[in-house]
Amino acid sequence: MMRPSAEVTVYLCVAPVDGRKQAASLALLVEQSLGRNVFEPALYVFTTRRRDRIRLLYWERNGLCLWAKRLEKQQFVWPRQVSGDTVLMNGRALNALLDGFDVFNQGHRELAIRRVG
Repeated sequence: MMRPSAEVTVYLCVAPVDGRKQAASLALLVEQSLGRNVFEPALYVFTTRRRDRIRLLYWERNGLCLWAKRLEKQQFVWPRQVSGDTVLMNGRALNALLDGFDVFNQGHRELAIRRVG
C-alpha cells in the first residue's frame, strides 16, 4: 500500500467536494478557493459529503497525481468546528486518519486541580 511519509505537508480541505471531480477540477479548487499553489510539495486532501471517500491530490515532477480511497461501511473522521478552509497536518496524522483514527480530538482534557487533599 502506498502511504505518504511522516514529514510531508498536508492540507485537509474542510468543506466536502463533489466526488466526481477529477485532478484538474481539484487543482483549480486548491488555487482559487483555498489560495494555495498546487505545484508546491504538499498533499491536498478532500472528502465527499458522506465522508466515505477521500481523495489526495499532489504534483509529482511532471503531472498531477490523484489518489483515492473508498470505505465500504464506515466514514472518515473529519474536523467539524474549524476556522478556515483547511487544516494543516503532517503525513503521520494523515496516515492515522486513513486508518480510521480521530486525529482532531486532542486526547485527555486538561484538569484545573487546586489542591491535593
